[in-house]
Amino acid sequence: MKVLQHQLWHFLSLAILLVGIILLVNNDESLLSGELGGVSTATWMILAILSPIVHQLYVLVCWRLELHYKRISKAFGANAFKLYKIGFAILILSRLVTIIMLALSNRSTLSVDPVLAYLIAGILLIPSVYLFYSVQKYFGMDRAFGIDHFHPEELKNTPFVRQGMFKYSSNAMYVFGFMILWIPGLLLMSKAAILVAVFNHAYIWVHYYFTELPDMQIIYKESYNT
Repeated sequence: MKVLQHQLWHFLSLAILLVGIILLVNNDESLLSGELGGVSTATWMILAILSPIVHQLYVLVCWRLELHYKRISKAFGANAFKLYKIGFAILILSRLVTIIMLALSNRSTLSVDPVLAYLIAGILLIPSVYLFYSVQKYFGMDRAFGIDHFHPEELKNTPFVRQGMFKYSSNAMYVFGFMILWIPGLLLMSKAAILVAVFNHAYIWVHYYFTELPDMQIIYKESYNT
């Protein structure tokens, strides 16, 4: 089934990342210390880890079903992409929200000079903000959501963006955009939130190599063959 192409590597990579988190948690009690609203840090961590997993599986299934079988368009017609975007927006926002909640629950566990942590947070914020500006101005939000999977024939000759933050990396959304997820942990001095930010940043590359890149090679095959 085309939906699952390359996904063995996806799930193996995910398993390795999760085992790494478990090993770190088992060797550092401070990663699970604290609570927020009567909910333990362990629970917030589970939610913060599940959020990117659910998000990326949602994108995988929607993209592949639409690209190869047009299943979403057949089911929802002209509203297919709009409905997909709503789900995408909710899930990507949940990644940031759950990390913030985790950081609040596990705050003050990072043994670093607060001034240094705040400085690093400020430095990371700059490329993150410029990246979101670049997406809006040069790339387009619909393209960021994956509209090319819904209209591959119309968009297959669209040139790759080399402006704004995309001058510095063709994968600027993943390199710079996910830096924003590090900021809650740094501002609230939370080890757990920083760990989950690392997981998010690593796991998005799993999505890129085993879902997005293979799909791009199908949609933009002429660009990849030249």
